[in-house]
Amino acid sequence: MIWKSVVGKLWLTILLLFTFVLFILTILLLEFFENYHVNEAERELTQLGRKISMIVEEHEDFELAKSIAWQLADDVSRVIIFSDKDHYWHSPTDETDAVLPSEFFREDEELSQVFLDHTIVTKKSYSPDLDSESEAFGEMMIVGTPLHIDGVEDGAVYMYQSLTAIKETTNQTTQLILISAGIAIFLTTIFAFFLISRVTSPLRKMREAAFEVARGKFDTKVPILTYDEIGELAMAFNQMGRQLKFNLNALNQEKEHLANILSSMADGVITLNRDGTILITNPPAERFLQAWFYQEGSDTREQLPHEIKEMFQRVVNFEREQSMELTYQGRTWVIVMSPLYNNTHVRGAVAVIRDMTEERRLDKLREGFIANVSHELRTPISMLQGYSEAIVDDIAGSEEEKKELASVIYDESLRMGRLVNDLLDLARLESGHSTVNREQVEVEEFFDKMIRKFHGLAKEKMVDLHSEIIGDTLVDFDVDKMEQVFTNLIDNALRHTDSGGSITIRVELGELGMKVDVQDTGQGIPEEDIPFVFERFYKADKARTRGRSGTGLGLSIVKNIIESHNGSIGVHSKLNEGTTFSLVIPRTVQ
Repeated sequence: MIWKSVVGKLWLTILLLFTFVLFILTILLLEFFENYHVNEAERELTQLGRKISMIVEEHEDFELAKSIAWQLADDVSRVIIFSDKDHYWHSPTDETDAVLPSEFFREDEELSQVFLDHTIVTKKSYSPDLDSESEAFGEMMIVGTPLHIDGVEDGAVYMYQSLTAIKETTNQTTQLILISAGIAIFLTTIFAFFLISRVTSPLRKMREAAFEVARGKFDTKVPILTYDEIGELAMAFNQMGRQLKFNLNALNQEKEHLANILSSMADGVITLNRDGTILITNPPAERFLQAWFYQEGSDTREQLPHEIKEMFQRVVNFEREQSMELTYQGRTWVIVMSPLYNNTHVRGAVAVIRDMTEERRLDKLREGFIANVSHELRTPISMLQGYSEAIVDDIAGSEEEKKELASVIYDESLRMGRLVNDLLDLARLESGHSTVNREQVEVEEFFDKMIRKFHGLAKEKMVDLHSEIIGDTLVDFDVDKMEQVFTNLIDNALRHTDSGGSITIRVELGELGMKVDVQDTGQGIPEEDIPFVFERFYKADKARTRGRSGTGLGLSIVKNIIESHNGSIGVHSKLNEGTTFSLVIPRTVQ
């Protein structure tokens, strides 16, 4: 609608203001012209009455004076001359014109003052009180002036004129003023609308540009057509658009920077509002919430675990950092929550979630490692101490018994040496300090050497030990470390294979590398023990018997050596049927 726009409001305001001013001016002009015509008629009648009085007084010939007086009176004015109250003469008139009787002048209290006071008397808007002829006279203006004839001061000259002619003149003036006012209003409407449209045209363009900026088009510019206040406003708008674009770009960059930081963080971050709703999360936090959601089930409608909500309430109420540890889906998270402030008030909280599963597993491994090392060292040390005390106390009576005790001490010291060496080897491998000295090796020759190394022990246990090699026989690897690998694997196979069994080393060489299966027909590994055979100090033999049971570090060392060659190792076993260790070594170590 037009009155809802700036153009319409300004146009209507100017039009109403101009119309109101013009209306007041018209009223004042009409009143002015009406009073002006009446006063002018009064002045003319007064002057004419004085002239006639002077003419009558100065001319000795009364008839000549009357004749001159009748000529001075115009068509609308009438003259009546009283020499005294009883004798009077009226200016000649047409038969159709109405003439005031002389009684009105003599009997009217106000008009008769001319005879008494000998002063000029004026009476406006006078309506003669005549029953039969009142409509013929209407409103009149009467001016009376004193007349002195032959020293007699009772005479008077009355001039009277109907106000109808004055009203007709006033009506014509009113029509002219109203027509002028209408033309002025029309022209004012056109020029005001044109002027306002021209003035507000830059404002409309700025409005369109503002809508474009609101849609995200910050390059929109308003043309500068003038250099007045509106032109300065357009320049300020363009500068505002550029500054707004710069600030938004800076905010977007800051937001992207913050989003990249949150996304790349290893710890989860959850930002909470004052009412506990989630504002911001990153991928690790999403994984935590997903683990909680899967554990709780799909029926829950909560956004956060109950424990975190309680911690959030404590953070908001006490305005202090809180921490706790939760476990979901077999993983452990430590949550630290701190309050967020808005000036002096808490507006929410931020929770940092760290996945401590690996740390807790390493803690358990460290504790288990210490326990296992202590257990493994305690037995040989106890035996060394006991047998040494037996020798010192001369418990052994014969040389043979002393040699037997010394042999046991020697075996236990060797066992402790193997344990310490294995621990050192494992520590070097896991720390990455052990280097791989790669060289080109003839595979068939290497495995023949391994067969010869264990030939005597296999023959003693009556176990068939042989190898099968398929494909090219040249591969790059560290000979010493690979010898340690197969020494452990073959030794384990011999220890767990009964007489009459067999151990087969099957080697397949291809373009990608070497695959080796060490297969035996021994006792096998229980199914529940298979996932743990490569852990340190793990033994399927729960009693940890002495002798050739080993230190429990061999397979762990084997796995680390294979992984240092960028290879992989696995195991398949069935109880009382045998075990197969399968390993893959790439042809070229990266």
